[in-house]
Amino acid sequence: MPETLEALLDLKVKPRKGAEDALSPTEINDLLALIPGWALSADSRMISRDFAFKNYFHTVAFVNAVAFIAHQDDHHPDMEVAYSHCQVRFSTHDVGGLSLNDFICAGKVSRLGALG
Repeated sequence: MPETLEALLDLKVKPRKGAEDALSPTEINDLLALIPGWALSADSRMISRDFAFKNYFHTVAFVNAVAFIAHQDDHHPDMEVAYSHCQVRFSTHDVGGLSLNDFICAGKVSRLGALG
């Protein structure tokens, strides 16, 4: 497991399927510490974060950048978009919860959010 955000972002998203690719509670907590602002769902199967922006234009620009990352990595979040914020949620359906891919992508999205 990576120990820094930079190490996490150096990893590549790859196909992950089945229980063998699901993260343990300890791994989830360790990885959450690398991506401040993200929260674990009550059932521990999803991570989410709400990003705030000053207007709709900036929000939509962020959404488009997230969509570009998701397309490149072939790992797509659920997003809820409003005028001045966007909630991003990651989970890996093929493992029935969280995989390393979710945290790699969340790290990339966090880096984007820091630009806005």
